[in-house]
Amino acid sequence: MTYTTDTIKGKLFEDKTFSFPIRIYYEDTDAGGIVYYANYLKYAERARTEFLRHLGINQEEMLKKEGKGFVVRDCNICYKSPAKLDDALNITCKVSEIKGVSLKMEQKLYRGENILCELSITLVFLNLENMRPCKISPEIISLLQ
Repeated sequence: MTYTTDTIKGKLFEDKTFSFPIRIYYEDTDAGGIVYYANYLKYAERARTEFLRHLGINQEEMLKKEGKGFVVRDCNICYKSPAKLDDALNITCKVSEIKGVSLKMEQKLYRGENILCELSITLVFLNLENMRPCKISPEIISLLQ
């Protein structure tokens, strides 16, 4: 597996929390300028993808060469306050648990210091050929820890 550190943007802190900035555009909102609820899942996915890329995990290459990838098994989301048109937000990602075939990640969406949304995501490492969970490689685990 070839690893790359080419990332769009984002920052990894000492505590292994990754922060990814986004801006809310008109297309993200309803007629009242409030972010549509399902878009929070899209923002979280983008932040997770950039987090993995920042660590050097190239998901496209992993899918093409190994036929393996991370898929969401479950997601718990808590909306605390709405994001609005033109808000500048940050989404954080932090791995909270790694098991043989899965990992848990905690994500928060911030406007300044205010938490707008919290997500708890379980990802499973899947062999896409047989659609069965498979062990996360020690190499990937070491990058995630």
